[in-house]
Amino acid sequence: MDQPWKILSSEYLTDKPYFTARRDKCETVNGKVITEYFVVELDPTLCALGITEDNKAVMVRQYRHPVKKTLLEIPGGFADKGETPEQAIAREMREETGYEFKKFELVGEVAANPGVLENYNKLNLATGGKKVGSQELDANEEIKVELIPLDELIQLLLQNKIEQSLHANCIFYALIKLGNLAVKV
Repeated sequence: MDQPWKILSSEYLTDKPYFTARRDKCETVNGKVITEYFVVELDPTLCALGITEDNKAVMVRQYRHPVKKTLLEIPGGFADKGETPEQAIAREMREETGYEFKKFELVGEVAANPGVLENYNKLNLATGGKKVGSQELDANEEIKVELIPLDELIQLLLQNKIEQSLHANCIFYALIKLGNLAVKV
């Protein structure tokens, strides 16, 4: 079951920044031919739960057109060419929030939707955050920064108020790492 399928042919349907889609014709390990399997290629993504020096979560609110809602999220995005994951998440945090952090720690890596997307998202905990400047947003970004006490963040997570699944995962793992959320094993 762990053997990859053989790709018999591949056709690119679109090749745009942040969205490349292809149609593969595959053969499974058991010899079954799948004539159309659609895959979206994305570069790896990153996100981080940022914690300020006074122990508050640095959160962002932004409108998400595909779901037609403004969501409460954590900062994140794509790595630029030549950036390490650590450099990329530090840049994203600074650009989206105006905060810099003393320490970044990888707390997990998850596949967003492995049935269609081929990328992984690196989940980070950033601590020692301090406001150092204003936001440096991309032309299509409108982001409001909110500082939320950790107890309130835990309640938001448990009440399903963090709807972006990758971000909910990151917050979950980061809170466990911080010792703010206990898990019985």
